Amino acid sequence: MNSDQPTISNEDNLNLAQQQFRALIQARLNLHFGKEQVVTTPEITYINDGSPYANFIQEHQPDFLEYGVLILALIPHVIPGLLANIIASFLPQGGDLPEVGGNRSMQYRGMIPTGETAQFILAGNNLQQRLHIQELFHPDHWFSRKNILHLEQPAYGEPAMSGRIILDQEIVELLSIGSVSKPRFSSEFPAEQIKTGLTWDDLVLHPATMQQILEIKDWVKYNPDLLDSLGMKHRFKSGYLALFYGPPGTGKTLTACLLGKFTSKDVFRIDLSRIVSKYIGETEKNLSRLFDKAENKDWILFFDEADALFGKRTDIRDAHDKYANQETAYLLQRVEAYKGLVILATNQRTNIDDAFSRRFQAIIHFPMPGPDERVMIWKKAFSFQMSIAEDIDWHQVARKYELTGAGIMNVAQYCAVAAMADKTNNIDAKRIEAAVLREYIKEGKIV
Repeated sequence: MNSDQPTISNEDNLNLAQQQFRALIQARLNLHFGKEQVVTTPEITYINDGSPYANFIQEHQPDFLEYGVLILALIPHVIPGLLANIIASFLPQGGDLPEVGGNRSMQYRGMIPTGETAQFILAGNNLQQRLHIQELFHPDHWFSRKNILHLEQPAYGEPAMSGRIILDQEIVELLSIGSVSKPRFSSEFPAEQIKTGLTWDDLVLHPATMQQILEIKDWVKYNPDLLDSLGMKHRFKSGYLALFYGPPGTGKTLTACLLGKFTSKDVFRIDLSRIVSKYIGETEKNLSRLFDKAENKDWILFFDEADALFGKRTDIRDAHDKYANQETAYLLQRVEAYKGLVILATNQRTNIDDAFSRRFQAIIHFPMPGPDERVMIWKKAFSFQMSIAEDIDWHQVARKYELTGAGIMNVAQYCAVAAMADKTNNIDAKRIEAAVLREYIKEGKIV
């Protein structure tokens, strides 16, 4: 579909779905209360109108039971009282129907469907179909593999199908309003989308570093064709794992942003401080939520300060050491199974356990910029519209002051603000020297 064209509304398909669902549950309840001898199962269909709803169904081609479970899971999000009201119409004196299952919560006053609800409405007393519905919630089913819906784990000892049917929030948005919003940073999703307004021309790296970055760019561009068109899906990994290492301010984060910008992929920086927990087992849960959210999104995942999880493994002295090593192994497993680009960044390569090196397709050094790179950075940093003293020799400045790209940008910003504040709009060597001194003090360097 052309991105310039307006999205076709899901309204017609939602109206049809609720009509079919209403007819289906009423037929099932008529049979249950002896008002009918058989259930004439209405054919569940959809309108192939090019809407996001229709495109989703067209892509996944669900059978009758799968489509029925999808509609059942979606209904509370679009018509909250539908299920409870239909059941109540069969119970004028009040009461409950244990056969229907269902759940209620403190915030939601309607009925939340459970696995038992799906079995009752779609299968009734047909044991074969009831068991088949139970299989729809197996981890190997496409519902689970594609992170579409799952059955909530019930309390210990309670029937497996008494868990609530949980439809992923992104699928709810897609099948209702027709678009999916980007996830917001939270305890459930400890990652933020990062972007840049800069271009490759603004990135100054050592030539060897830049060459390796261009190789990653080629991988992102051509890997789908390699796996699909050339039939190498079973021979090559579908994902790519890269390690960026070097001092702060040398371009690691900017490079990740540019890789996303020029391959049209979203880049999410993961806050490992929010993922790593002192409580046993919590880190794995946090990682699982993150990767489940990222699955099938084709995002670039950027783990900054990755040594928090990929540091030197410890000897096992107690239970916490044992679980710390298990958490690292779990992260490696999820990273290697991820189908997109994962970048781990660290200030020192020595902080990363050597045993992990073979897992990376690329290990790329971001060194301190040398004099030649610094000349380019100084010139780009001071390319704004201000009066720059003609006697400034950028080659001499670059040789004299050893700063990272980020440090040089800080100097340029300080000079520009100071020049505007004193109304001179002039930048000379003395002003640059004062700004560099300020940056050195901030970085704790001996002057």
